[in-house]
Amino acid sequence: MEQEIGKPKKVGRPKKLIVQDRTTGIRFSKTEYFIVQEKAKKAGLKMTVYIRQLAIEGKIISRLTMEEKLNIRDLIGQSNNINQIARACHTEGVLRALFYFENFRSKIDQILQKLKS
Repeated sequence: MEQEIGKPKKVGRPKKLIVQDRTTGIRFSKTEYFIVQEKAKKAGLKMTVYIRQLAIEGKIISRLTMEEKLNIRDLIGQSNNINQIARACHTEGVLRALFYFENFRSKIDQILQKLKS
């Protein structure tokens, strides 16, 4: 197969639809640079993406903190307690299971309040 004369063969990656061809410089002091770098790490973003999003949108949606992750893990752990309630209902009766349920419900409410705030 021969290539038509005058038309170059297309090679390489396709062109991006949105090209970021403008650059700007920002000067930080050492402490400011460190603070911005740490905030970008907490958000799980590269520093340039973090600064761009902050400049355009004015807010950064960060990943879950370790405390929030632990609260969610506690919530997931409550599913085991629900299985215990079902077993108690079958063996000890409905009233005893209801007592267990109220304890677990209050724990779940506390965890949800922590996540909400």
